[in-house]
Amino acid sequence: MAEFGTIRSGAQTQSAAIDAGLRAHMNKVYGTMSIGMLITALAAWAIAGLATTPDPALAVGQMANGTMLTSLGALIYTSPLKWVVMLAPLGMIFAFGAVTNRVSASGAQLFFFVFAALIGVSLSSIFIFYTSFSIVQTFLVTAIAFAGLSLWGYTTKKDISGWGSFLIMGVIGLLVAMIVNWFLQSEAMMYAISMIGVLIFAGLTAYDTQKIKSTYLAHAHHGDQEWLDKSAIHGALNLYLDFLNMFQFLLMFMGNSD
Repeated sequence: MAEFGTIRSGAQTQSAAIDAGLRAHMNKVYGTMSIGMLITALAAWAIAGLATTPDPALAVGQMANGTMLTSLGALIYTSPLKWVVMLAPLGMIFAFGAVTNRVSASGAQLFFFVFAALIGVSLSSIFIFYTSFSIVQTFLVTAIAFAGLSLWGYTTKKDISGWGSFLIMGVIGLLVAMIVNWFLQSEAMMYAISMIGVLIFAGLTAYDTQKIKSTYLAHAHHGDQEWLDKSAIHGALNLYLDFLNMFQFLLMFMGNSD
C-alpha cells in the first residue's frame, strides 16, 4: 500500500508539473504574440498618420483622402519599395521554419519580431483606406472574438484536429477567390469573401490553440527546453497570423472608408 501511495503521489506531482509547465508555455505563446502585435501597430503608425485638413495641392506625403504619410511612408508608397514591403513578409513566412531550425530560440524570436515590424509597414496602408475609428473598433471586436475562440480551443474536450485539412483547403479557396475578384472588382463577392475569411480564421484560432496545447503535452516529458521555446514561437506566429487575418477580413466587412 505504501508503495502504491508513493507511485500515486509521484504521478500527481508529475501531472502538477506538466500543468504548470503548460500554463507557462501558453503564457509565453500569448506574450510573444502580444509583443508582435504591438510592434506591428507601432510600425504601422510610424508610416501613416491622419491629416486634420486635406491639401488640394497634394503635397508629397499626403493622399487624396487627407491621409498624411511620414517622410518614410511617402518614400515607400511613392516608389517601388511598396512592392518590397508587400512581398517581404510573405517570403519570411515561407522561410520561418528553415530559419528557426538553424538558429537559437532567441534568434527565432528576433526573426518573428522583424517579421511583425514588416507586417506593420505593409499594414499601414489601411490608414489610407479606412477611418481610425473603424480600425480601432474592428481591432477591439477582433480581440474579443479571438480571446473567446482561443479560450474555447484551449478548454474544449472535443478533438478538433480534424478541422486542420478542411480549414487549409478553405484558405486556398479564399486566396483563389480573392485573385478572381481582383479582376472582377465585385463588391458582393468582396463581402462574401470577407465573411468566409472571418469564419475560416475563427476556426483556425481554436484549432491552432488546441494544437499548441496538444504539442506541448506530447513533448513536455522530453525535457528539451530549447525545442519547447521554439515551439512557443511557432505557436505565437500561427495565432498572430490568425488574429491578423481575422482583423483584416472583419475590416473589409465593417470598416468605414475615409
